[in-house]
Amino acid sequence: MNGVIEGVYEPVQHHWFHCEQQVDCKDSWFPFSREDSSRLEEAHKHGETRGEEEMVVATEGRRFDVRLKERRRYAVYWEQPPSEVRRCSWFHKGDKDISYTPYPEHTSLVLEEAYMISVTLNDWTRKLEFPTGETVVLHSRMLMTQQQTIPSRYWISFPSDSEQSRPRTVKRGLEGISIEIPEGEPYQVDHLVFMVHGIGPACDIQLRGVVQCVNDFRDASLSLLSSHFKQSQDGAHMGRVEFLPVNWHRVLHGDATGVDEDIQRITLPSISRLRQFSNGTVLDLFFYNSPTYCQTIIDTVASEINRLHHVFLQRHPQFTGAVSLTGHSLGSLILFDLLTNQEIHNTDEKISSVSSPSEATSINFESFEETLRNFGLGKFFQMLTKEQMDLESLALCSETDLKDLGIPLGPRKKIMCLLKRWREVQEQPMLLSDAPSTSPVDYKYFDIGIGQVSIVYPQLAFQPQAFFALGSPIGMFLTVRGLKRIDPKYSLPTCKSFYNIFHPFDPVAFRIEPMVVSPGVDLPPMLIPHHKGRKRMHLELKDSLMRVSSDLLLSISTLRGVWQTLTTLPVNTLPPVASVGTTSALPPQESEGILRIPCCCF
Repeated sequence: MNGVIEGVYEPVQHHWFHCEQQVDCKDSWFPFSREDSSRLEEAHKHGETRGEEEMVVATEGRRFDVRLKERRRYAVYWEQPPSEVRRCSWFHKGDKDISYTPYPEHTSLVLEEAYMISVTLNDWTRKLEFPTGETVVLHSRMLMTQQQTIPSRYWISFPSDSEQSRPRTVKRGLEGISIEIPEGEPYQVDHLVFMVHGIGPACDIQLRGVVQCVNDFRDASLSLLSSHFKQSQDGAHMGRVEFLPVNWHRVLHGDATGVDEDIQRITLPSISRLRQFSNGTVLDLFFYNSPTYCQTIIDTVASEINRLHHVFLQRHPQFTGAVSLTGHSLGSLILFDLLTNQEIHNTDEKISSVSSPSEATSINFESFEETLRNFGLGKFFQMLTKEQMDLESLALCSETDLKDLGIPLGPRKKIMCLLKRWREVQEQPMLLSDAPSTSPVDYKYFDIGIGQVSIVYPQLAFQPQAFFALGSPIGMFLTVRGLKRIDPKYSLPTCKSFYNIFHPFDPVAFRIEPMVVSPGVDLPPMLIPHHKGRKRMHLELKDSLMRVSSDLLLSISTLRGVWQTLTTLPVNTLPPVASVGTTSALPPQESEGILRIPCCCF
């Protein structure tokens, strides 16, 4: 072709990315695993041949669904805004950017077509201008840049050395962007863990939510599987551990309860940031000690755990593993009270939650409006009466019917709990009529001596294998409730394993075993070994200081002995005692010096 050397063009390998918003409100793009990207690419090619039919692909351990036609990624287990998904092949990055950003798919198609022409014809220095103002220059196979075109009216706003005026690096494919692509999670799940957060919406010092923190737990678990159980994992003899977050703070502080508006009306305007922080975090402890809001928290946690468990079994029908519960801070106390009031299913065993004396007095089911108000649902009274509903007709409604009425998720769950309690009262009227009158804020003490607020505790749909309390104030709350000792024979009705895990520098964590063992018995807590075979940094520092101190004392003791040996003369070297008529062979000054040295102590 007129002396032009033709090159060899190889099609680019596409990889799928999804966008996530970080704490600083900036969008970051993360690659799907190789396994997920392969499934997305296969479904994409298959969907092109099938026309307009929507294709849904489960990704990231089946926790997300990607709708290929919408190019959107939806969370399955928790509420989260859908995120954008791209089929990526071209990327760009500025000097101050940490990672590469993928181009939109239509832009990548234009760049790929221009690249193919340049390679085939060996015709480089090709400029591509886009309507958004970017200009991409293809200098060679290895050098491609993007220049942002700045209109003349903005020249003063953007100096010549600004980030907008500098060219951006452009890369084709994954080979040049130095990004780590995960292989993918094992499909088999051997264990399921539900994690309940503590006070406030933020769960760590980075102000991240419970979903992001649980993601870190899951990533650490997968990393340990790869580093410690690689052989078993490769042989398909071991699956993974799935961690799912349980969020109750959103429901408690949502519009259904209206508690935030009530607190805001009585909050002083001074030190607003500190008061805002305390209202969103510390007040959760007081809410949990209130029967009204404690019922909301317990119902939300129990219903959310049961819902997540049901959805998980639907997406993993072959799951035969065990289920455990984990709670951090106040979340551990919530789970402890919930597990304490679980019932062992037995036809001869009466339902203790229905026979609770406080239930008959704290709830008046005779008035429909009063019942809704007691559950924080007073704002829906007019809506329900407009539909000519009372308690009996409301009991015939399903959750789908309530959703069709426009009732949000939180109030729907509370209405379903209300109806459950109403049915239980109707089934045992005689038992409730004989119940003594008590104050609704009273505390009840069970035979095993664990006291909690008098509310109705829902039942879980499964029996957990283990309960892990992380940084837990359970011991402190039990002491405040007036409990001094726990019967050593006591165990959680449906959960036989309980682990209280804490960091020694955690100010919220308390021990529990001193309340179980006999008085006078001091059992030190067991140290959990580090997964890398060493101790934590503060323990390593403590051991090092103790070792240095011991070595220093030993060296001082050795030096003291050497010094005393050198300064103490043997007896046969001393001058003989002067006899009568004889004098010392040494001058008086030297004799006094020799006798004075051994009296010095180091």
